[in-house]
Amino acid sequence: MEGGMTITRHSATSTTRSRALDIIGPWGLLTVVAVTVAGATATPAVAGSLFGGDGSSVELQAGGVAIVKPKYEGSNEYEVVGAPIVGPAGGTGTGFVQFKGIDDLRFRLLDNSGFEAGPLVGYRFDRDEDDADRLRGLGDVDGGLVVGGYAAYNFGPIKPYVSYHHQVTGDDAGAVARLGVETKVPVMPWLLVTAIGGVTWANDDYMQSFFGVTAAQSAASAAGLARYDAEAGVKDVFFGVSTDVPIAERWSLKLGGKYTHLLGDAADSPIVETESQWQGTLGLTYRFSVGR
Repeated sequence: MEGGMTITRHSATSTTRSRALDIIGPWGLLTVVAVTVAGATATPAVAGSLFGGDGSSVELQAGGVAIVKPKYEGSNEYEVVGAPIVGPAGGTGTGFVQFKGIDDLRFRLLDNSGFEAGPLVGYRFDRDEDDADRLRGLGDVDGGLVVGGYAAYNFGPIKPYVSYHHQVTGDDAGAVARLGVETKVPVMPWLLVTAIGGVTWANDDYMQSFFGVTAAQSAASAAGLARYDAEAGVKDVFFGVSTDVPIAERWSLKLGGKYTHLLGDAADSPIVETESQWQGTLGLTYRFSVGR
């Protein structure tokens, strides 16, 4: 059911949610590792194509982003979390390293005649039973490192893709797969907007972890939730837009918004307060060169 929306601000050191953010620093450094390793071994021509510049230097960006997101999937309360940005400049959307979301940092290892594919890594946020009254007694669901892969094909400005994301640390909280399409729309000569849309499928482990209520959880539930079995299936549909806005020679704003609508067993779960889930991002990055 729909409810009012409230927003809570969290610091990275003062709340239990900081456990989720603890991993973002090391996770973000995976991009730096990829840049360093590939840059150290690539020829100047290859390095230039991967990271920008003329091959004699590596173009990087550093900064931070604030993310407004639901406290948990299905929540009608929102929180603000922060994360660093460290990676190749201009490469987070179309280059060797592509940042598509917190659980979706892609490495394009194969690029041939419009087809591209590679591994991905990311992070899945945890869920605390203190996030909402109806979660009390259900226990926490640990977040953790996500690994997987993706494949996409470029049809001019349209790029359909499929991706797979499996959590490998923390709780065995299952996996999701996304089928979507991405397009880039030139709004102005200096402004390119990326739009995405698609569906998310989740396996049994994911659905039961984040939307199910076991018999033991039902007995311990402070809200008296009945047992609920959430099975594998289509979990949601989503739509989003993002862009980088240059504000100075080396400074850029990163703006993004995403709407997700829960479906099926996810939408019917007794822990869900609203099927409509919104997310917004606001970031600032500085671009610089590192000599080879």
